[in-house]
This record gives sequence, C-alpha cells and structure tokens, in this order.
Amino acid sequence: MSADAPHARKTAPIDLADMKIGLLASHTDVAKAAEALLRRRYRFADDGHAEILVALGGDGFMLQTLHAMLEGGRPKPVFGMNRGTVGFLMNDWRLDRLSERIASAKAIRVAPLEMRVTTVGGKTFTHAAINEVSLLRETRQTAKIEISVNGRVALPELACDGVLVATPAGSTAYNLSARGPILPLASKVLALTPISPFRPRRWSGAILPDDTAVCFTILEANNRPVSAVADQIEVRDVARVEVRLDRERSLTLLFDPEHALDERIAMEQFAT
Repeated sequence: MSADAPHARKTAPIDLADMKIGLLASHTDVAKAAEALLRRRYRFADDGHAEILVALGGDGFMLQTLHAMLEGGRPKPVFGMNRGTVGFLMNDWRLDRLSERIASAKAIRVAPLEMRVTTVGGKTFTHAAINEVSLLRETRQTAKIEISVNGRVALPELACDGVLVATPAGSTAYNLSARGPILPLASKVLALTPISPFRPRRWSGAILPDDTAVCFTILEANNRPVSAVADQIEVRDVARVEVRLDRERSLTLLFDPEHALDERIAMEQFAT
C-alpha cells in the first residue's frame, strides 16, 4: 500500500451549502463536539447565505436561536438536534443522512407572545416569548395581581407566587410544572395558569382563545415587587404587563415526521 492510500480513501464533505443549510451550536462541550463531527461530514452555508439552520444544543439554545431571529427580523426554519438535556424542541442527534432528514422534515409553525411591560419607574419594554410570559414575586411577600381579559377585570386580586400565560408550544414547559393544562399545538388557545395561588384557593387558571389580550396590574407594586419574564428575558419591578399573541410574526421548526412536536405534545397527556 502506498503512502498516499489513506488520503485516497478520504471522501469530500457532503455539500449542504447548495441547499443553503447553515449550522449553529451552543457553547457546551457536547454541542461543540457534535459540531466538529458534522463539519467533517458536511459543508455548510455561511450565516449570510443560509436559509435553513441546524441548531445543536438543548431547548434553551433553541429558544435563544429563535429569539435572535425574531430580533433580526428574518426568521429561518430551524432543524434542532438534541445535544442538551431534555430536548423537547429538538430532534434526536444523528450524524448520518442529514440532508434527507431536513428534506423530509415536518414543518411546525408557532407564533410568539408579545409582552409589553411598564415598570414602577415608568420605563417600557417589549419582548417576545415562544414558551411563556411569567410574572414572579421578587421577595418573600406574596404578589397581589389584578387580571384583566380583553379590557375587562376578570380577577380583581390574585394572591400568589406568580402567574403565567403559555402558548401551546410552551404548555409542556413551566406551565405544566405549575399544573397548567397541556394544549394541543393546533388548539388556538392560551393557558393562563397561577403559580402557587393563595387566594382564591380554588382558582386553577383558565384556557383562553389565542386572540385574547391579557393584562396584569401589580397591586402594591412598591411593597410587593414583581418581575416579568419572557422565556429567558427578565424585567424587574413591573407595574403593568400586557400579553397577546403576535400573529404578524411566526417561526418554523422542522422535525422528523415520527418525532414531530405536535404529536409529542399530545402524547405528554399520557406520560406517567
């Protein structure tokens, strides 16, 4: 065997640049190792030319990627592969047949929530949330929150640790941990879920049409401070929070047909 034989056996990377597929990875060692394997096997488009993204990491990295695209104003379809922990928003990690998986993927479109916040100091902020907008007490004291639905006071005072509004895509995340309902992805509803409610004791939340505008007014905001969180983005010392679905923007997640998000959410109702 000649000295050149090992080089002759090497194959050129499979070209995904012509398909305009790009690659992103979180900063964890596991994700970076997976990225190195993929880049040896495939040639990817650079960020400026990519029209589809492969994202390596966990659910947190997927949310980070989606938020960055919303802020950038040009969302692209994302095919995630789990190199994190739970990976509910991700596909299984596999090195082989990546182009075929993307070509046959099921596209799931999700619309984000828009959170508009006014702080005690009078500042205003607007942030998007793919999973949920949550309000949380900042101190040991219980929060007191008035809830209005479409401009009408629905609950004059909720004494609680917090309250959240979740999309169907986010209904199996924090919402489920707070004992909120699992919402089928195509259900066109939102979950309004209290977090450790003290009064009224028997109020377990509400399921609302997704064209509903929900407004939270913080009672005794100076003495009982509350923060508002849109997925991973926190605003502290809020006085008023308005939440509605942002129908003008949508995001596309790509899934292996046998592993699609809509079926996974539905099957979570049978998890033990």
